[in-house]
Amino acid sequence: MSVYLLATLDTKWREAALVRDRLVELDVPVTLVDTGCQGKLPEDVTADVTREQVFAAAKTTLADMQKLNDRNEAAAKAGAGAAALAMKAHAKGKLQGVLAIGGRTGATIGTAVMRALPLGVPKVMITPMASGNTRAFVGDKDIVMLNSVVALSGLNRITRSVLLEGAAAMAGMVRHHASEDDARESDDAHDKPLIAATICEATAACVDVARVLVEQAGFTVLLFRADGGGQAMEGLIRDNLIVGVLDMTTGELANDAGGEFSAGASRLTAAAAMGVPQVVGVGALDMMRFPSNAPLPENLRERPSHPLDPATIAIRTSTDECKKIGKDLGKKLAKSKGPVLIMLPKQGISALDHHGQPFDDPAARRALFEAIYGSCGRCEVVELENHINDREFAEAAARRLIQMVTVAV
Repeated sequence: MSVYLLATLDTKWREAALVRDRLVELDVPVTLVDTGCQGKLPEDVTADVTREQVFAAAKTTLADMQKLNDRNEAAAKAGAGAAALAMKAHAKGKLQGVLAIGGRTGATIGTAVMRALPLGVPKVMITPMASGNTRAFVGDKDIVMLNSVVALSGLNRITRSVLLEGAAAMAGMVRHHASEDDARESDDAHDKPLIAATICEATAACVDVARVLVEQAGFTVLLFRADGGGQAMEGLIRDNLIVGVLDMTTGELANDAGGEFSAGASRLTAAAAMGVPQVVGVGALDMMRFPSNAPLPENLRERPSHPLDPATIAIRTSTDECKKIGKDLGKKLAKSKGPVLIMLPKQGISALDHHGQPFDDPAARRALFEAIYGSCGRCEVVELENHINDREFAEAAARRLIQMVTVAV
């Protein structure tokens, strides 16, 4: 077994050599993979996996990619090819982890490989791109993004320090990483079935109560933050690791209407496609989220707003936006292959949507509910005389999910 070290060796051969040598010093076997395309390699630089092999694994050739001379396409093909090779090595038990170095192109290639591998495989990406928004690179996988602080262009006291830090991190991860067989044995013997649940500040009171009841029934509840974390939840559902979903906080769908914390178009589709039982709420669909350190879009500046934390501000969704959101939610759930229950709280859908609170808007709530009724097909819908954070509402959601999962099993 070895760590796959990915780099465009035409530009990063010095940095890759430093990392490789340090890993070897730490008794970690290394497979050096060249993901470069256009530049020539120095005569004394060789890779264990050549760029020709990488592009062949992507069902193209190095010559064709060089002729095309498209940097973005080359990065996409290099990522696909290296991912195919890494997955093949992992399937054969020959891959311990993946470490990649580079700028935007290197991060694009390296994290494409990492996202293709299962959770639990050590993954470290050393890149200056780690200082910005990393969602496009990380996706829903357990990738460690290590900020190189400066561009990885040559060796100096900064780049050497960070590269050696990354090598040490990878060595520590693989050294203490349990084998897949041991992990599977542990899971089978001790782990309880997994329930996925979504939560945010505005629905925490509901989810906290429901979680206790679900765990008392013999399940382990995984909580996902509903400000982008729903993407990771969808991935675990598709990986067939989740037996039930308590999706009380679907607020990420509201961000599709204009906010900046969306979980993507695939949100609310995995459980439907996999037939996993789900109880779905409308928590936090009253708000779009924006970074507080940037100007709001001009058309939203007169809306009711509320700071959620020092970095985030919430803007109230309008009646028309609630109609669109409700229709989207209903249409996605109407495709469910398994049991689904939609729960609607008449008295408010978040801590801010309550009598006397800044987002209280009965007309917008009603528009949301009616749009769901009109688009959800044969899904069961229950409307309760509660606020979403009332204990009675949370207990009803937990009881129904426990019942649905127990019947399904």
